[in-house]
Amino acid sequence: MSDSLAILQKVFGYDQFRDNQQEIVDTIIEGNNALVLMPTGGGKSICYQVPALSRFGTAIIISPLIALMKDQVDALLEKNIEAAFLNSSISHEQQREIEKDLIDGNIKILYVSPERMLSDYFLNLLERIEISLFAIDEAHCVSQWGHDFRPEYMKLGVLTKRFPRIPRLALTATAGAATRIEIVNSLSLHGAQTFISSFDRPNISYEINKKGKKEENYIKLLNYIRDHHVYDSGIVYCLSRKSTEEVAAKLVKSGFKAMPYHAGLSQKYREKVQEKFIKEESTIVVATIAFGMGIDKSNVRFVAHMDLPKSIESYYQETGRAGRDGLPASAWMLYGLRDLVMLKKIGNKGVKDAMIRKSNEDKLDSMLGLCETVMCRREVLLKYFNDSHSGSCGNCDNCLNEITGTIDVSENARLALKCIYETNQKFYTDYLISILHGELSAFTTKHGHHHANCFSSGKEFDHSYWYSVFRQLFAGGYITLTADHSFEIKLTKRAIELLEQRENLYIRKDYYKKSPAALKKQLKKTTPTKKKVKKRPAAPQYKTTDGSDLTLFENLKIFRTKIAKKNRTKSFKIFPDQSLMEMSKNRPKSLEEFSTIYGVGPKRLKKFGKIFIEAIEELG
Repeated sequence: MSDSLAILQKVFGYDQFRDNQQEIVDTIIEGNNALVLMPTGGGKSICYQVPALSRFGTAIIISPLIALMKDQVDALLEKNIEAAFLNSSISHEQQREIEKDLIDGNIKILYVSPERMLSDYFLNLLERIEISLFAIDEAHCVSQWGHDFRPEYMKLGVLTKRFPRIPRLALTATAGAATRIEIVNSLSLHGAQTFISSFDRPNISYEINKKGKKEENYIKLLNYIRDHHVYDSGIVYCLSRKSTEEVAAKLVKSGFKAMPYHAGLSQKYREKVQEKFIKEESTIVVATIAFGMGIDKSNVRFVAHMDLPKSIESYYQETGRAGRDGLPASAWMLYGLRDLVMLKKIGNKGVKDAMIRKSNEDKLDSMLGLCETVMCRREVLLKYFNDSHSGSCGNCDNCLNEITGTIDVSENARLALKCIYETNQKFYTDYLISILHGELSAFTTKHGHHHANCFSSGKEFDHSYWYSVFRQLFAGGYITLTADHSFEIKLTKRAIELLEQRENLYIRKDYYKKSPAALKKQLKKTTPTKKKVKKRPAAPQYKTTDGSDLTLFENLKIFRTKIAKKNRTKSFKIFPDQSLMEMSKNRPKSLEEFSTIYGVGPKRLKKFGKIFIEAIEELG
């Protein structure tokens, strides 16, 4: 089949391409290179799998994710597509068999790790076969400034020299302007068309709260899950391996099906956790960031963070694992100043390059800015990726709740903007705050006195106050950093709105008031307060019928759980969430109407149609 839409429909079972998938697919089929930025769950794999089936030869997919390779290959094999993967998880004998099939032309799509891709042995092997395309997944790994740097990715430019006529497709879910430049330079994608999908995930609600004592934080998590996601699957991220095990144990004690996951556990155990998470309902994985990349589970209903992520890129990627089916999902987070100290220590461990250290700290400050903001969180999040959104989203805690305890910092924010302008937009935050505090000596001599008007004009306010102001100027899109990592702060068009007093800026009263060094000395361990924790309800309880689609959806999920238990099977094997959502909206009253619902085939219609129609009428 050469027609891309026909392949999409007949092989993958989708009626139409989403967003700009069609244009991306056609670009690769025509033999051109491309850079694709698409959010998690946006359908990146379709962008290279459809061209792989359309073009002659074997598609080589480079991925750092062993879990993704296995899942993708299993899914392709189920569709009768000749696929395989080569990585450290398979035996030497299996590798030889796959290599033989590759040479014989019996593999249509092959996944490989970047380390294997770069070996002389494998590169020489590839020169003996017909290659349809190279797809470089998780392309942000090429950036040493990024949140997931892998040195091997920087060497993948060798593909251009060894295979200059083979189209190359680089894909990532998270890449700011600077990272995009590095991807293009390192992978020799100059002139390649760039496709950027919207980073907005409107079905995900965002909520961020400050931490309390250790035991209080656990109770907050428990209440959040019990109130909103008691029968849902989700991921809880923790900063340390010890925390993952502690939180998982407490969730299990409270009646939830929870499992810890981190790099210190055996490969066999981690594979078991992944399999249970993918196949079973109401499963919670408590993990470090080692979990989630490449896991294909569309109905994850929540992602919770017990600690501050190291960057907005990390936060976006991790929360993006929720709601990939497009149905309502939530991202919930607790953050504290201890996290900041620990993350600065972890992020700069072994890093000698001062610029990279500064980059790591700036990314962390941007993340803290998102936590501290009084604006719409979705607006701040999307602006970080140069995506447009303005005004209330109606689906984050700041938009849904009245914010109390704020400080109007508009006048000092204008002073900061004037300081940036007077220094010719050439300096970074620390330097500008030093100017405002009148603390320059060698700096003044070196750079002259062009900042005389703002020099010492903000010394009545402490450093923590000014850092918070600058963080919110970044968060609000009034200022931005240059994309070349020189850390020069530039004014944006929106700065005019603030300077001309058409807008105001606010910070929270509980802004970050101490330096990391002071915090490190003063933060002491707190004794957990013992509180009684309510057990999970023994059996699901139907919500009172109010006529809304959402209530019916929740009740149908409970009904499905009971039917699954009665049939001794998994809930998703009865009907997926998307089917229940359509039932809630369309409320079919006959088998004929029920047959049009997503996921309803002849067998399901015969076995479950009548009882679900009755349930819809009774529970709706």
